[in-house]
Amino acid sequence: MSSHSLSRIKSSVLRQRDPAWTREFEAILKAYEQAGGRPDVLQTPRVASAVISGNQVLAVNQVEGVNIEAEELEHGIRARITVAPGTKVDYPVHLCFGMIAAEGLQEIISEFEIGEGAEVGFLAHCTFPNAVDLKHVMDAHIHVGPGATMRYSEGHYHGPHGGIEVLPTTHAQVDEGGRLESEFSLAHGRAGRLEIQFEVDVAARGVVELVAKAYGSAEDEIKVNEVVRLNGEGARGLTKTRVAVRDQATSEVYTTAEGNAPGAVGHMDCTEIVRGEAMARNVPVVVVRNDRARVTHEAAIGSVSKKELETLMARGLGEEEAVDIIIRGMLG
Repeated sequence: MSSHSLSRIKSSVLRQRDPAWTREFEAILKAYEQAGGRPDVLQTPRVASAVISGNQVLAVNQVEGVNIEAEELEHGIRARITVAPGTKVDYPVHLCFGMIAAEGLQEIISEFEIGEGAEVGFLAHCTFPNAVDLKHVMDAHIHVGPGATMRYSEGHYHGPHGGIEVLPTTHAQVDEGGRLESEFSLAHGRAGRLEIQFEVDVAARGVVELVAKAYGSAEDEIKVNEVVRLNGEGARGLTKTRVAVRDQATSEVYTTAEGNAPGAVGHMDCTEIVRGEAMARNVPVVVVRNDRARVTHEAAIGSVSKKELETLMARGLGEEEAVDIIIRGMLG
């Protein structure tokens, strides 16, 4: 770790004696719990973790083989997480990003370097419980080394106001025999404006699975744009998108899968549910540049299952309550 980054972490530790730090830390932990996280895990020595509130690095814990560097910027943080080659991380790395303020900007610039043959999972919770006029921007770069595995699950909680923009952009490279599993979920609170951009290049015998789940209401805007390039022989890719919109919310899903090598196999699976005056759009793009590659797509846009709805209503639930249960079940 660089001396500059180390000083940043040391300064965050020293701030623990500051009452203002204590209030901020307690507030972000409470918000983290609202987002589905377990605050006690963030303070467990055997679990690698980082807690970021606004542009403050409130806490960092490292374990053998996992190095976390964090630098505070004017409106956010820059983080680099490396997992040493051959490391098998016993517990998922826990990441907490959020802002307690109702207004502001948080920029997260992150880099993940997963060494050859390593295996690691990440549980990230992003929480903005009071957002009224707030923007969260993430620029992530991921490199999964040869034969390595990275599993990344990110859950969001936005509060009831809808005054938030969430704009995550990810560029990923999966080397030969590597595996990347990424899941984004926003099922609690108003989505506001959500725009996911994810591009990934996959080498020979590499695997990528991208899952995106979101629930929009009122005037929320949801856009998912994913590009999977299967560049190596035997590469495999799957995108799975589940979006529900109601009221006047809108959903747009753009998915591109490229089969660029012999034996490459890709599949795009999209389901969107529409209620009220909402609108959903799905635009798949299939590109095949090798006659031994195969890319497929399936999409379904419509309302909830009539049979499921009638079953729940027969048990005493109102229509809207039954629909909400069905949607949340789909978002899982």
